[in-house]
Amino acid sequence: MPLTRSLGTRALITGASAGIGREFAWQLAEAGLDLVLVARDKQRLDALAEELHEAHDVAVEVLPADLLTTPGIKAVEARVAASVNRIDVLVNNAGFGLRKPFDENDVDDELGMLRILVEVPLRLTHAALSHLLPAGEGVIINIASVAGFTPRGTYSAAKAWLLSFSRWANLVYKPRGVTVTAVAPGFVRTEFHQRLGGPLEHRIPDPLWLAAPDVVRVALRDARRGKAVTIPSLRYKAIVVAAKLVPDALAERLGRIGR
Repeated sequence: MPLTRSLGTRALITGASAGIGREFAWQLAEAGLDLVLVARDKQRLDALAEELHEAHDVAVEVLPADLLTTPGIKAVEARVAASVNRIDVLVNNAGFGLRKPFDENDVDDELGMLRILVEVPLRLTHAALSHLLPAGEGVIINIASVAGFTPRGTYSAAKAWLLSFSRWANLVYKPRGVTVTAVAPGFVRTEFHQRLGGPLEHRIPDPLWLAAPDVVRVALRDARRGKAVTIPSLRYKAIVVAAKLVPDALAERLGRIGR
């Protein structure tokens, strides 16, 4: 197994219209990969596709889909599993959080978040493996979070699942040529936190904010190296180590800062 692997020729990115997903699109296009962009907003996807094609002369497919719906998931599953214009790199990036505590949220909202953060990556990974394993090569990148290392509610629990799933899948499938990497950033300056509402920029110390280009650059580097988990920041690596030494009750109280 080489230290650094090729990323192939075509990548599919969920949640591609903004934030980390958009940055993956730009960096993968710069690397010469054709793209399939998935998100709900077709207008934003079309605009991004045109920009990427003009800047890097790559082919860009647009696949508008609402991953909270069964038809949306099925459409993306079918594209990931397609043997024509095969997907070599899958980036499971789509996601959202809920601002209120678990007991104050509508249970359907909680189930929707669970679907996006757990069911969708599971289904798309399964679909991708159907052709990546026979080909003996491929890269799957799952966007997790450092929240997955601490007790911080259902969002944290879902990201913990994604971390565990990615570690297991990388152990099992890397010897067969397919690597699975979980990316665990902390606070990243994207629309994700704006959608949650509240002035997080004023509550979170500036050194804890990461830039999306840096997160994606490290993620792609470590995915090429076949790492199971990457934490794209020395400060967050230290936080994860410290979190293992802090009692759960204290970790939960500290975690409320980011809600």
